[in-house]
Amino acid sequence: MSGDYGRVVESGSVRFERLLPGPIERVWAYLIDSDLRSTWFAGGPLEPRVGGKVHFTMHHSQIAPPDERIPERHAGAEGYELHGRVLRFEPLRAVAYSWDDSEVVFELARRGEDVLLTLTHRKLATRAERVDVSAGWHVHLDVLGDRLRDVAPKRFWAAVEELEPQYDRRIPPE
Repeated sequence: MSGDYGRVVESGSVRFERLLPGPIERVWAYLIDSDLRSTWFAGGPLEPRVGGKVHFTMHHSQIAPPDERIPERHAGAEGYELHGRVLRFEPLRAVAYSWDDSEVVFELARRGEDVLLTLTHRKLATRAERVDVSAGWHVHLDVLGDRLRDVAPKRFWAAVEELEPQYDRRIPPE
């Protein structure tokens, strides 16, 4: 598990930064290509244009190590569907989409041979949602880093369970 915690950057928004191995084209592919995205987050089509449709399905059982069980309270996360619209599409620089009533923005910047990924999730209505989303993104981004380093993730749900109380302490009350 990475120590790169997300932080609240404005009311209802959390931001993460990760320095990932490049090249930037490879990182971009992991954000855009359904098959690659499904190895760390969720698969499904993303129409590569502003206004395009987004339809992702999360299959955590494909991300977590095979011997790791889904905690009972997260059982509904398997097969979760996300429907939205592309809000921003700038190849090799940024992609943003709506997610329920919120917005997710991925921005990429070259840092030598590495890539700085900045993820901002906005319009999170409640503190509980910010805690949940923060723990989830933290682990998904750790898995993305593992995939880009060609390393199999060692854990998923155990990391989520560990991070939720940490984010509960880190995220300020409403």
